[in-house]
Amino acid sequence: MGRTMQKSHPQPTRCPICSGKLVVTEVTCEDCGTSIRGHFLPNRFAQLEGEQLHFLEVFLRNRGMLAGVERELGISYPTARNKLDALLLALGLTPAVIPEHNGNLAQQRREILDMLEQGQITAEEAARKLRQLR
Repeated sequence: MGRTMQKSHPQPTRCPICSGKLVVTEVTCEDCGTSIRGHFLPNRFAQLEGEQLHFLEVFLRNRGMLAGVERELGISYPTARNKLDALLLALGLTPAVIPEHNGNLAQQRREILDMLEQGQITAEEAARKLRQLR
């Protein structure tokens, strides 16, 4: 007796009503149909939005070289860097501080505010990033 294959969709990460984070409460085996219910923590990459996943794929395909990301996405270096910083924040990671930029807090603050203004990060992410500056 064969199972009917259902069309797969990307896992939603936000509630369509209130935009809150969604949690996984059931998983099912593709082969035998066994289902397990509980409260499962998704890996950090499952929480990324579509645009963030696309940027990550482009970044990895270009072996971490922002120049390649710029070319492939048709964006400027500062925009690529800002998108990478926003991606790191979405993953709960703190961007490494480059030693020669360590003392340039005003520039880092401007970059965070630019990312916020361009809608690349939320106000909460911007606040968290600003608090992490030292």
